[in-house]
Amino acid sequence: MRETATAPELRRELGLRDITLFAITCIIGTRWIPAAAHVGPSSITLWLLAALLFMMPLAVAVAALSRKYPGTGGLYLWTRNDFGPWHGFLCFWSYWIGIAFLVPSAAMFYMSAAYPSGGRAYLLIASLAAIWIALGTNLVGMRIGKWTENIGAGATWGLGILLIVVAALLWKQRGSATPFDLVPKWDWDTVSFWALIAYGMSGLEMAGLIGGEIHDPERTLPRAGWIASGIGTVFYAATTAAMVVILRPEKISEMNGLAEAGQTVAQSLGASWLAPVMAALVLGSAVGQFGGWGSSVSRLPFVVGVDKLLPAAFGRVHPRWNTPHVSILVFGGLASFLLIAIQLGDTVRAAYQALVSLMVVTGFFPYLYIFGSAWRAGKRVSAVSGWAITVLAIVTSVVPTSEVRNVVLFETKIALGTGAVVVTAWLLYRRR
Repeated sequence: MRETATAPELRRELGLRDITLFAITCIIGTRWIPAAAHVGPSSITLWLLAALLFMMPLAVAVAALSRKYPGTGGLYLWTRNDFGPWHGFLCFWSYWIGIAFLVPSAAMFYMSAAYPSGGRAYLLIASLAAIWIALGTNLVGMRIGKWTENIGAGATWGLGILLIVVAALLWKQRGSATPFDLVPKWDWDTVSFWALIAYGMSGLEMAGLIGGEIHDPERTLPRAGWIASGIGTVFYAATTAAMVVILRPEKISEMNGLAEAGQTVAQSLGASWLAPVMAALVLGSAVGQFGGWGSSVSRLPFVVGVDKLLPAAFGRVHPRWNTPHVSILVFGGLASFLLIAIQLGDTVRAAYQALVSLMVVTGFFPYLYIFGSAWRAGKRVSAVSGWAITVLAIVTSVVPTSEVRNVVLFETKIALGTGAVVVTAWLLYRRR
């Protein structure tokens, strides 16, 4: 095994409150609420199953591995130490590429949800602004950057509480718009949706990436993980229930469902202020999530650069801010490039939909390593449960939905794209 270098010291700026809010921001994505509500009340059961079988085992794994391997790097550090440098690099590369491709789609959702009538120029400018405001605050250090994630977590919870309150008022006024049947209908669409549900429950591992910046990480990170996991489960189940009380599932679109719910409530309750308040909360949630993603994922190429598996610049910290500035700037640049590329035309956007499915595959791949390390750490039950859900999510993500017309082309893109991620990882690894 190759000798690894020692990472430059990063400042420990995060306490229990900060890392808990950071984890909540990384786990909870308001973009998944209308998608789940579109399926109907049965998705509440899927949320609870995903929490029991995936999120809780992930919390056990992250807590155990953070104690076993404290420091910056998280899943790369765990995989490298347990399975060797090549597997560590492949785990890093797959995870980093997955997040970089998902940021543009998330930006488009949040900006569209905040202002549905905005045109393409608005969508592009607002998305770029949100990404760089979030990354910029983290570029100058976690002392300032942590407030981006803290505000994002507060905005997310504010949106959730607001949805629950107005749904309760509507229920009292005219009852639920949707009959509550919590038993999932096990067809191919539900099977395909399972990957989305499981992905919505992921994100806790991001807190492990910044272990080197947490006060007493062996004690703080496990506590924050359990708190954030419980809050995430309650949030998703409650907000999905609130959405289907407000509107029937067939009237909730995955892209503009939050705006549609806000308009319905505003008309029913005569609350004209509701739509702009929801828009502001959506924007705050977006900036916080981008900051959490960018600041944590940027630590991966930083640690890999320290190990000399990437150019040395990735392993440097800013002389004034003590942050991995090169990694943050490269991540922001790649996400911005992909966001602009999406806007080039309908053909590019159609191809991007297949890439989103591809990134679910590559995004889940690192969890095989995470739960493998959990097995080695003695967390056998959590490892088996996590493995099972990970494999199920990967398989269901390549199951084409009824909207896919050319199944062969769809599956070919997924296979070639997954192969490209592995091949590029091998070429970069061998070159260094």
